[in-house]
Amino acid sequence: MASKRSDVITKGFERTPHRALLKGTGVPGEQMDKPFIGIASSFTDLIPGHIGMRDLERFIEKGVHTGGGFSFIFGIPGVCDGISMGHKGMHYSLPTRELIADMIESVAEAHRLDGLVLLTNCDKITPGMLMAAARLDIPCIVVTAGPMLAGRGRGGRAFSFVTDTFEAMAQFKAGVIDEQQLQVCEDKACPGAGSCQGLFTANTMAILTETMGMSLMQCATTPAVSAYKRRLAFASGQRIVQLVHDNITPRQIMTREAFENAIRVDLALGGSSNTVLHLLAIAREAGVPLPLEEFDRLSRETPQLASMNPGGKYFMEDLDAAGGVSGVLYQLRDRILDNPTLSGLTVKQVIDQVREVDEEVIQPLSRPVRAEGGIAILAGNLAPKGAVVKQSGVSEKMMHFEGRARCFESEEAAMAALMGGQIRGGEVVVIRYEGPKGGPGMREMLAPTATLMGLGLGDSVALITDGRFSGGTRGPCIGHVSPEAAEGGPIALVEDGDVICLDIPGRKLELKVDDETLAARLEKWRKPEPKIKTGWLARYAKVVTSAYTGAVTSIDE
Repeated sequence: MASKRSDVITKGFERTPHRALLKGTGVPGEQMDKPFIGIASSFTDLIPGHIGMRDLERFIEKGVHTGGGFSFIFGIPGVCDGISMGHKGMHYSLPTRELIADMIESVAEAHRLDGLVLLTNCDKITPGMLMAAARLDIPCIVVTAGPMLAGRGRGGRAFSFVTDTFEAMAQFKAGVIDEQQLQVCEDKACPGAGSCQGLFTANTMAILTETMGMSLMQCATTPAVSAYKRRLAFASGQRIVQLVHDNITPRQIMTREAFENAIRVDLALGGSSNTVLHLLAIAREAGVPLPLEEFDRLSRETPQLASMNPGGKYFMEDLDAAGGVSGVLYQLRDRILDNPTLSGLTVKQVIDQVREVDEEVIQPLSRPVRAEGGIAILAGNLAPKGAVVKQSGVSEKMMHFEGRARCFESEEAAMAALMGGQIRGGEVVVIRYEGPKGGPGMREMLAPTATLMGLGLGDSVALITDGRFSGGTRGPCIGHVSPEAAEGGPIALVEDGDVICLDIPGRKLELKVDDETLAARLEKWRKPEPKIKTGWLARYAKVVTSAYTGAVTSIDE
């Protein structure tokens, strides 16, 4: 093959010290001419979605060496959003996306690796790895470790993480279930390895990764515990060596067409609202213009075709059996743009290979679950730069809603009011100073949204925030309100009792307060002291951008 990046550390007498160090790691001299492949592994004992990665690392290694490369495993950190939820730990979750991208860049550049296999699964880890791939633009392939199987109880009842832990917690508080039933939920919700079973952020990002062509077909939906996942890992290891030989890089794959396809598939499945943040950030690294408004344009013309947990009834294992990502692409075939994938096939060629789709799970365009896609972008005087709602999880009754504001300066304060029975029907819970800067870290708030549903308030109370929500969120919950409160956005000026109007079909989020009054309130507003003044989050808060730009770290904005 032609010259390689790794030649910088393996060729010539002046690289004798470099080769000596490589031999010190066990690299045989005759292997120095082979492509050096980094396996960026986010294995950890802390996250169910990642505990099976030691096994997948072995099969990726086997594939790399079978393909004619030499592999090196290096570690990437992971944070479990579920475990870090509802306390200080959640401040760190979104910011780790930037750390992951920076770490992969650092290792790949410092050691002049020729290609990368990115072994990932959960929420911020997958987008962080895709950001690194786009930034480096060296041959890369993604292996997502796969979804968890649904838990099973008596009579075959299916359990999932969100509805059977977070929402069950509120149901117990409300007396709907007893302590024994709560314990069953705790014991059955997470039966083993894999990302949470529904269409939460981890699985949505895996699906979008496959849709964009950055992982092999079926990788996204194949369960973590299946033998086929091992075979996909092996095949990915083989494939990266060929990608290096052919010099096929991420920016050739992650084109404008790829991002549009990803958004359409996300909308058709009713995926996580967090994908808005992540796709914006990945597109920025790939040099692809992607305005926030594009999500709403596509949502209006892309019907929702599947009823996926948490808002619906199907789990990832059902989607996999029904045809997986290829099946969704097939149902959307007239609206999907052709684009290359890392498999060597184009998207249209992938679609042409589909032979059967279970239309009870992935419904046809002629019989959609909803006429519009799962995500809507709202705007108005309360969110001049936009806000995001997962409309696939909102009941028809709450698509239009008007209520009086109950304002809270943190997630904890709102949770205390919810659990204390202080929130009533007809109110709008406003949680602010939880944005990228104000949080800092734009904490994911599954607890308050799940509590709303568990308490039976999902059809009478709305929630808005400059923070963000879990992929498991359902109900009338509007996040990413921009500008955020910490930047003096209108959400900082809301007072208890103000009337807020939510109109999802009309894409409106309005505060029924006149401009003159808001201007007077802004005159009196003072930027609050940072919540965290030490450590790296204090530095993060100074450089992170608004949610409508993807909440990326930038010294230019």
